[in-house]
Amino acid sequence: MNEYLPVVYLSVLVILLAVSAVFLLRQVIKTRRTENTFNDLQKKLQQSKGTAKEYYELGSLYLDKKLFVQSISLFEKALKMEKKEESENQALVYNALGYAYFSQEQYDLAIRQYKEALKYCPDYVTALNNLANVYEKKQLISKALETYKEVLKYEPSNNTAKRRSESLGKRVVASN
Repeated sequence: MNEYLPVVYLSVLVILLAVSAVFLLRQVIKTRRTENTFNDLQKKLQQSKGTAKEYYELGSLYLDKKLFVQSISLFEKALKMEKKEESENQALVYNALGYAYFSQEQYDLAIRQYKEALKYCPDYVTALNNLANVYEKKQLISKALETYKEVLKYEPSNNTAKRRSESLGKRVVASN
């Protein structure tokens, strides 16, 4: 039995390395694809005017890279294009813009953008969750709780809203 132990250990190690290599390769391919999209969009938008969707996509890529100022600029361009194109994607752009402001701790601007997104799509659960999160950051507990409850009206199985509303509910009860 002892003579097989090194073979078993080696086999397990080889399997773990192979699985790790597959995951690493998948991540490299995904990153490469994202970088190619990023470069293609940058080049295109530098050479000519793009569509609202292209500005939004590039802004989202900048958000992923945590380059918030650049993303805000691109989202604003997307909104200008959206108005010209009469598109229905404005809620997405306003939500992304709100997230960019939130990430820079500009909470009042984030709230304004999330509310704007909700004007275009009142049942936009992501924007509602984001709005509730900003209210929470600003210590507006009752507004945050009310907003999380609104999320649960549209999406009763939303785990974030469930968890946060329960937590905030306990805080409201404890403070009374």
